[in-house]
Amino acid sequence: MNKMNCKFIWGKLPNEIISSPFRPASRLFILGFLLIIFSSLNAFGQVKKVAGTVTDAETNEPVISATVLVKGKKAAATTDAQGNFSIAASEGDVLEISSVGYKTMEVSPDFNLTMQIKLTATNRELGAVVVVGYGTRKRSDVTGSVASVPKARLSQLPVTNVLHAIEGSVAGVNITQTSSVPGSSASVLIRGQNTITAGTGPFIVVDGIPFSKTGAVTNDINPNDIASIEILKDASATAIYGVNGANGVILITTKRGTTGRPVIRYNAYMGFDNIAHMLEPLSPQAYVKKYADWWKQVNPTQTQTNVLPNAYEIANYNAGKTVDWVDEATQQGIIQDHNLSISGGTKEVKYFLSGDYMKQKGAVKGYQYHRASLRANLDVNVTDYLSTGTSLSYANNNYDGGRVNFYLAAAMSPYGTEYSSTGAYEIYPMYPELLYANPMLGLNTDRTDRSNNLTGNGYVEIKPLGLLKGLKFRFNAGYTYVTTRFGSYTGRNANNTLGAANASSSETNNWVIENILTYNRSWGVHQIDFTGLYSAQERNYFTFGASATGFINDELSFNRLEAGATQTATSYRDKYDLLSQMARVNYSYDGRYLLTLTARRDGSSVMGANTDKYGVFPSAALAWNISKERFMQNIKLVDNLKVRGSYGKSGNEAIGVYGTITTEGTVRFPFGGASTIGVLASNLGNADLHWESSNTFNAGVDFSILKSRITGTIDIYNTRTEGLLLRRNLPIITGYSFVLDNLGKTKNNGVEVTLNTVNITTKDFKWESTINFSSNKNRIVDLYGDKKDDLGNRWFIGQPISVIYDYKMAGVWQTGEDRSQTDPTAKDGDLKFVDMNGDKQITAADRIVLGQTAPKWIGGLTNTFHYKNFHLNVFIQTFQGAIKNNVTLTYADEAGRMNLPVATGYWTAENKNNTRPSLAYTNSRGYGYASDNSYTRIKDVTLSYTFSQNILDKLRLGSLTLYASGRNLYTFTDWIGWDPEHNYSFRGSGDWTNNYPITRSIVFGANVTLR
Repeated sequence: MNKMNCKFIWGKLPNEIISSPFRPASRLFILGFLLIIFSSLNAFGQVKKVAGTVTDAETNEPVISATVLVKGKKAAATTDAQGNFSIAASEGDVLEISSVGYKTMEVSPDFNLTMQIKLTATNRELGAVVVVGYGTRKRSDVTGSVASVPKARLSQLPVTNVLHAIEGSVAGVNITQTSSVPGSSASVLIRGQNTITAGTGPFIVVDGIPFSKTGAVTNDINPNDIASIEILKDASATAIYGVNGANGVILITTKRGTTGRPVIRYNAYMGFDNIAHMLEPLSPQAYVKKYADWWKQVNPTQTQTNVLPNAYEIANYNAGKTVDWVDEATQQGIIQDHNLSISGGTKEVKYFLSGDYMKQKGAVKGYQYHRASLRANLDVNVTDYLSTGTSLSYANNNYDGGRVNFYLAAAMSPYGTEYSSTGAYEIYPMYPELLYANPMLGLNTDRTDRSNNLTGNGYVEIKPLGLLKGLKFRFNAGYTYVTTRFGSYTGRNANNTLGAANASSSETNNWVIENILTYNRSWGVHQIDFTGLYSAQERNYFTFGASATGFINDELSFNRLEAGATQTATSYRDKYDLLSQMARVNYSYDGRYLLTLTARRDGSSVMGANTDKYGVFPSAALAWNISKERFMQNIKLVDNLKVRGSYGKSGNEAIGVYGTITTEGTVRFPFGGASTIGVLASNLGNADLHWESSNTFNAGVDFSILKSRITGTIDIYNTRTEGLLLRRNLPIITGYSFVLDNLGKTKNNGVEVTLNTVNITTKDFKWESTINFSSNKNRIVDLYGDKKDDLGNRWFIGQPISVIYDYKMAGVWQTGEDRSQTDPTAKDGDLKFVDMNGDKQITAADRIVLGQTAPKWIGGLTNTFHYKNFHLNVFIQTFQGAIKNNVTLTYADEAGRMNLPVATGYWTAENKNNTRPSLAYTNSRGYGYASDNSYTRIKDVTLSYTFSQNILDKLRLGSLTLYASGRNLYTFTDWIGWDPEHNYSFRGSGDWTNNYPITRSIVFGANVTLR
């Protein structure tokens, strides 16, 4: 065949070749050859469907939003919430599976079976699933500012309240433990203070059901039952909770059952509790000297007549008898906790059961706390399209017992008399001084203080088959029943000659119903996730109380109030309702570009009658996973890099029920010779009142470098709040002291940094660190629309919301100093103040803003060391840049009667103290001794040992960890007082009868898993 014929033949179509002038046999051969070629090419290029599931190689949990690519082609898919994917591929193709926090994997497609692909984690935190409210998201797909609490802080810390475990561990979350009273809670402030007089606490949600505003307390949550805690901080994350989201949201998820044989776990610890820092009172000798100095300063021309002021003191002084009142008032505190749980299940039924008993004897006598709790979580797959489950819990809190008055114990004369001749407590140890009753008398009171919380949550989830794939409907219902009971009796042996009894009880019924529709679908590189919500919530509260005085004896305590000569009774009821709708859309393109749009509409019953009780709270967020871009693939230094931005609006309705309604109180008065009930102005309502709103912008970056040796998050935010729920003062002549109004504006901005590092890693040793830092600054932009300050409330335009406004102290007036040009009435030993306005006198006009009560920055440093099976965790917390009035320094000496702390000291002409006044100083200007309460604390240290598998096999155990843990071990501070974090009250103010210093705890525990 010549070249011309070849060109002629190959230039023709097959049918032309067939009809060309070749012999029949030749034509048949050529036709067969071409058919084979074409069929082979067609078979080689045939596209088929490949299905599979991507899971974590270690935990077997589904890897959500993993990217599945056909290498070298455009075909791509993303795994759904169960880790499933579907993609089109051909024979000879290679699938590339990647996900943030996991090693990229390449496999050949299997067209016959559902592929089971297991990815190896490099940084499991990035691939972890986090709760974001009404659903979950993979951390790498989160667009808002969501922080997770380290889970290790929930299992090996001696805390009775879950909030204490969070303290200092999350950037931007300031948790303050103002008291160590057993069973006490803590105050929480997320990203500083946005409001002035409305509530500032975060909204707490447990297992998807609102916990706040149900009447429950955080003591009802057993820390051992918690699987995870997420904190929502920016508007994109919190706007889904509408009028409850302005102060941040804490999401708590309890443990659920997993597929497999039953797993029995026993966790227990026991240890000791003591006062962390003892503020020693003056010794008996120093107390005598103090009285002599007081006499000399108050009565400089008179001779001291007695060594001490009171008869009992003089008698004991002469007899050489002293009492260490602080030692008498305190004891060895003991704390113990026992938790037993069992979990397991099959593909159809999963369960988690838990029981816990916690008992604490306080370091101050009389204080104790017991908690018993039960939990049962159940999940059932009824059919392929129907599942249901419940979360049932019960908690009993017991705070019973009479209590020592620690304030009086610290202030009592060491020469007082503790016991009378009969062996009973002496009522007045410094008789005839009647101002100081025996601090131990509280132990003679009969006191009952208990609460119960019964909570039942249930859900039904439907996944329609044969309809729209990815569609799911969930119905949640929750009910909480909380009861409290209190009773006390103070009789003759507790310094009440008539006998006084009171008893009260309350019950709170709360129900919530949620209808949640979700749709999750992937199309190649596109993934969309829609959530719709319609919910209703109602709380009913009722309380009743009665009291009586004048009992003929103390035998009946508070059990027969009618036996008292005089009885009074009170009762109260209120109801709260909330109706809500919410929609949220998450969109992801190839896991690189992420978009979240949210809008919530809330209707609240607490808002005014003349307003639209509904409000809409929208938000939007964008995120870019830069590390998933092609141009980043060759940059080995960076493992993960994501930038985020969000803007949104949230609300705050944190005012009391019926706060918008004008109400009157009752008063009893004589009329016509008889006692008559009348009404008295109580609360002035405002029917136009609505919630305050906060608009927040947040920008953040999440990163991981050096093969996840360094990971971190940086966030900056700016919040503007307007329409504040402000308590506006009124002239008292109106009969009302204030009215709530929507007035004023605030601005709040800050920065948060979290950094995790793996510093050293060898075969047997590993050192990891976690650092969190946050700085927040708020200021008042406007109050009443006139840009003027409110001096009475200490609110100043341009200043932080909470400040100390007082005189600036310059020292103490010393003998011989000329004070005629500044403070002519001052005496030697009086405090010296700065004349700020230069008018040659010290007046109220010289007061200035000395500083803010909120910290300028807070931080935490955690170092974890692993050596073989030993683990050491050291957590250091710091709180910087705040001041507060120092109650310890404002002690009034009360005419020489009071014992003072050694650390405070006082001025004399001999010692020339320049920081403390003389004992004769009366503090007529009400100076508060504002002091820097910054501190750095060794907060937690835990040493644990995890037994190896060889030993466990011999013991027939699944796992065993022994540990020792210390809390509040040491505090570095310049503060003079019991503790810089502690709110200590002086006589007649605050909760002064329950002053209780911060304690140090050391416990020993074990976590055991049975096979």
